[in-house]
Amino acid sequence: MFESFAKNLKKYLIVYSIIALAIGWGLGIMYAPVAKDHTVIFKNLVTIFVFFMIYPMMVNLDLKEIPKMIRKPKAVGLSLIYNYAITPVIAFALSYLFIRNVMLSLGFMLVMLMPVGSSSVGYTGIVKGSVETATIAQTISFLLIPILTPIYLSFMTKGVDIPMMLILQSILLLIILPMILGILTRFAVIKFMGNNGLKKINSLLSTSTMLFMFGVIGLIFFMKGELLIQRWDILVDLSLVTLLYLGIMLPLTTFVDKKAGLSYKDHMGIVFLSTSKNNSTAVAIATMAFDPLVAIPAAVLPIFQMVILVVYIHLEKPIEKYFMKPKEKVFPLEKIRKNEE
Repeated sequence: MFESFAKNLKKYLIVYSIIALAIGWGLGIMYAPVAKDHTVIFKNLVTIFVFFMIYPMMVNLDLKEIPKMIRKPKAVGLSLIYNYAITPVIAFALSYLFIRNVMLSLGFMLVMLMPVGSSSVGYTGIVKGSVETATIAQTISFLLIPILTPIYLSFMTKGVDIPMMLILQSILLLIILPMILGILTRFAVIKFMGNNGLKKINSLLSTSTMLFMFGVIGLIFFMKGELLIQRWDILVDLSLVTLLYLGIMLPLTTFVDKKAGLSYKDHMGIVFLSTSKNNSTAVAIATMAFDPLVAIPAAVLPIFQMVILVVYIHLEKPIEKYFMKPKEKVFPLEKIRKNEE
């Protein structure tokens, strides 16, 4: 039951996200006084929702994959450069050029510093990329978030009052704690149910993550519904910077990976987790440590992010051809795929 439900949610993820956004926004306009008078309650509710959205993702975090980085040092190293060297620079430039509101600018930079979107490994599987490479890079990137994010924020947001203790507290509560509980849950499930047991509960975990994500999107727009109807230009600015970011990063990673000698599979193993963002974590940290307005970019970006990444997925065959070596191009793509498998 959960498997078919999870597939349906993934297939129509954009549709359900827009529905959640519309419902939250509509209720936020209708019941604006309720949102204002009970802000603390709704912020705490967002934190709870995000915790239970991230925890299932952490159950699939396999620390045994880390030593395998020795096999894929170039691909994993490039993904870390994209996430923690190039992205912060681009994010800062786009924020400076296109976002005038200080809180929205902070929210945009915060979400850009949260790499590895929850669907990135799934996208890799769809295009027959290297799931092993994706999993290794994902694990290492997750572990670096609580270390590097506070450092980057302190440098990139000078002139803004940053509640660093609250940020560290939110990272502890929403990344480190779910990670520890996820690892313990994974260990317990494998011990008592085996690897097959873990595969069986994957659909339940995936369903849980997506349902709580829809809840988070709805709550964020509920809390700021009245503001956004007055300042609809905010959504235009955020859509523009998201499109520009992905319009820069996707061609850049494709070109650099090709020049670096990565195979098509390894490229597809890192491109999605190097360009998509962990919006749910950014939402929670923004809501917990700042005003809900800071969480708006993280709540809006997934919609545009999904659309662009789905377009990239549909370019699978031309990209595969681009990564072929000259000798391979004389053979049909499907034949090469079969030989690789």
